[in-house]
Amino acid sequence: MNNQKKVAIFASGAGSNAKKIIEHFKNSSSVKIALIVCNKPGAGVLNIAGENNIPTLLIEKEQFFRGNAYTDELKKLEIDFIVLAGFLWKIPVALIKAFPKQIINIHPALLPKYGGKGMYGHFVHEAVINNKEPESGISIHFVDELYDHGQIIFQATCEVLPTDTPDSLAERIHGLEHKHYPAVIEKLLS
Repeated sequence: MNNQKKVAIFASGAGSNAKKIIEHFKNSSSVKIALIVCNKPGAGVLNIAGENNIPTLLIEKEQFFRGNAYTDELKKLEIDFIVLAGFLWKIPVALIKAFPKQIINIHPALLPKYGGKGMYGHFVHEAVINNKEPESGISIHFVDELYDHGQIIFQATCEVLPTDTPDSLAERIHGLEHKHYPAVIEKLLS
């Protein structure tokens, strides 16, 4: 009997976090990355899925927000858990209701600071530097109906250097994401 937890990764871009998560669970007996869900045809994450023989689901805005948010497709594939890894659409209530406390996200700042609509990628790092924050970091949290609002599961910090640019800060934040996200997922699912 296979008791592997089936995980769907939702991503919109190059997929560097998705890649680290896939590598982390490649030989896991307890967790299987069963699906990559993407809202951008041609996104790098789709190539990563292909290289790892992971099925993909390309989603369309209208059905995601006004339809059933693809919950039927996810249930049919027996998905147990959803990981957002650079997924830029807000998660509809239908999906949150279908997967209560089973959707997590990673944010490139120390929530509750620098979260909310429009706060992603370099916008976050620019705001942190402009406000002369002494540190930044990552927040891994459950997803609820509001952007970057759900219960925080884990945070890690790094220093913001006086010489930092949004790119140099982003590089250190990516390091934190790649180090901690797969481990936190593993802990939640074990």
